[in-house]
Amino acid sequence: MRFTIQREALLKSLQHVVGVVERRQTLPVLANLLVAVSDAGISLTGTDLEVEMVARTGADDLEAGETTVPARKLFDICRALPDGCQIRFELKGDRATLSAGRSRFALATLPAGEFPVIENVELVERVRIAEGALKGLIERTAFAMAQQDVRFYLNGLLFDLREHSLRCVATDGHRLALAEARLDSPVAEARQVIVPRKGVLELQGLFEGGEGEIELEFARNHLRVRRGDVMFTSKLIDGRFPDYEAVIPLGADRQVLVEREALRQSLQRAAILSNEKYRGVKLEVSPNRLRVIAHNPEQEEAMEDVEAQTVVDELAVGFNVNYLLDALGAVGSDAVLLCLRDGQSSCLLRQPDAEDTRHVIMPLRL
Repeated sequence: MRFTIQREALLKSLQHVVGVVERRQTLPVLANLLVAVSDAGISLTGTDLEVEMVARTGADDLEAGETTVPARKLFDICRALPDGCQIRFELKGDRATLSAGRSRFALATLPAGEFPVIENVELVERVRIAEGALKGLIERTAFAMAQQDVRFYLNGLLFDLREHSLRCVATDGHRLALAEARLDSPVAEARQVIVPRKGVLELQGLFEGGEGEIELEFARNHLRVRRGDVMFTSKLIDGRFPDYEAVIPLGADRQVLVEREALRQSLQRAAILSNEKYRGVKLEVSPNRLRVIAHNPEQEEAMEDVEAQTVVDELAVGFNVNYLLDALGAVGSDAVLLCLRDGQSSCLLRQPDAEDTRHVIMPLRL
């Protein structure tokens, strides 16, 4: 097998797939990429048995065949070669040769037959959505996913497919992030799937914020995403996501309207003197004022008043400052609305004029 390709074209495809490959593997072949050549061009496949990424691109002087080569070494070689050069890839025996100008590299290979490929999945639903919309859904929610929680179903992102909309939801048990986008055409059947954390992070790296459409293919045990010449496939977490709608506080009629950037900067300053372990800050709300207070075991204190429009007499409630800052960073509006009920209840944080993005933060006892 052989092909010739411009460095930038090969590097772009490698950047999509190399991130899937783990540095520590149980099988030697998982450190490799599957390189397949056909009349249509070349395809590069990386996998860790949970997530698979396939990138296709055109090439010249094609001779069909397939093999696997070390992923990181191939990527580093292409990245180090000069801009605009032509790369010639050729397989001879169990060695793959890369030639570019005066440079020549020989890489060890493993048989393509040993490479585990996710076969054709049993498709149950196909949805099309604007790339920017899906990118926004994930960016506004993924930060709230749990990390290595024993409740394994929290270590991922819920895709909640409804008749006319797609919701992404994440929670780690202390906070919840929900974002929703409408679909142009209704779906046949509502369904929920949980994509594991690594799959979500790889999916984020796939988006470039273009104007095109993304195709989501829901299968019984997989989610497949197609974007141009790149195809992403992830196994799903086999578990039941908690009833997240029950967590969204009802009757939180004590509202605080505040400028997002002013509150964010105030929280960042107060966080400097917060307890390093619990990261707690207290919000004291009174008519037309929001006060941010932080303490630490050294008896140090930070206090700052922020102008706000409030529908509250007097209320004090504590929160993890990092959770508040993450939620503020995911809200795109200039102002935010904090919806509170009492000093022991969760806070609902959202845009004043929209409910397509909602963040729920559990209170902290201070």
